[in-house]
Amino acid sequence: MTDRWELAAFKIRVDEVLRRFVAQEADRFAAIDPLLGPVAEQLEAAVADGKRLRAAFCYWGWRAAGQPDSDVLVRAAASMELVHAAAVVHDDLIDDSPLRHGRPTAHVALRGAVRRRPRGEAAARSLAMLVGDLLMALAGQLFANSGLPAAYLARARPLWSVMARELVAGECLEILRTGAGPDTTASLKVVRYKTAKYTVEQPLLIGGALAGAGTRLREGYSAYGLPLGEAFQLRDDLLGLFGDPERTGKANADDVRGHRPTALLAETWRLAGDDDRERLHALLGRRRLDVDALNAVREVMCRLKAPDRIEAMISARVEEALGALHELDAPTHADAALTALAQSAADRLC
Repeated sequence: MTDRWELAAFKIRVDEVLRRFVAQEADRFAAIDPLLGPVAEQLEAAVADGKRLRAAFCYWGWRAAGQPDSDVLVRAAASMELVHAAAVVHDDLIDDSPLRHGRPTAHVALRGAVRRRPRGEAAARSLAMLVGDLLMALAGQLFANSGLPAAYLARARPLWSVMARELVAGECLEILRTGAGPDTTASLKVVRYKTAKYTVEQPLLIGGALAGAGTRLREGYSAYGLPLGEAFQLRDDLLGLFGDPERTGKANADDVRGHRPTALLAETWRLAGDDDRERLHALLGRRRLDVDALNAVREVMCRLKAPDRIEAMISARVEEALGALHELDAPTHADAALTALAQSAADRLC
């Protein structure tokens, strides 16, 4: 790979690492007992799709510190995608989401393996939880066995504990805030810990730690990564309700049906008068949410221009991230790649 970098070409490299590694581990898992076959299939399904942004940020955390392209670094960076796969399986389970990438989520797909068992749906959910747990373990395994020198790995290992703690804290905060009174500040804290940190900041810091990045560069990574990670999740919230399910691959009623603490909902509530709040109160959290009810929520949001407020938040955060990036004085190829990644993360359509 030369200094002319493209995300699509990098994705192919990461996909190949993940495909081979997870297929091998899924075979080893299924070899224990034939009953484990459907669970092993979900391990592979969990890593079949993705833009590989987290791996890319880890890679450029390494390259921006002056290190060259490296296949073993790509293996280490690919472990970030297994962390994401684990988080997605758990998140879909917590949210009871039926679709991901246009396919049944793990806990839905695994119902077939236990359909004749007592309490089959609960059993399928338990299996999905264990799929997520195993994916997280495999992430650590791939990272440790990437082929990088032990001294390099030792520099980054403490950041794994930070990443795991903050990711779990964000999921817990979302659960604890679900159904509570909408609050934009509280929602943005969920965004930061549930998604922003492990999507951009921590992969950059881990890549930088592997490369031996200094304090100033690490601080710059955080100044770039945190606002960009928040922009990524704010875009996800907009797509979650206003995106085309054919393109996003996800059901678009989940956030409203689950009364989740999104910034979009919080801003809508803040802008709403008594009549609109009463209307929203009757719709949010309704388990049987039909198309008319979902459109009613969209109508209130659009009339109050809440989506425009979220777009403004996204733009401000991308501008902040790019400002921090250009102060880093990173190598030209790294600056160009991280600029392109910022646009990919914040402006995506699905």
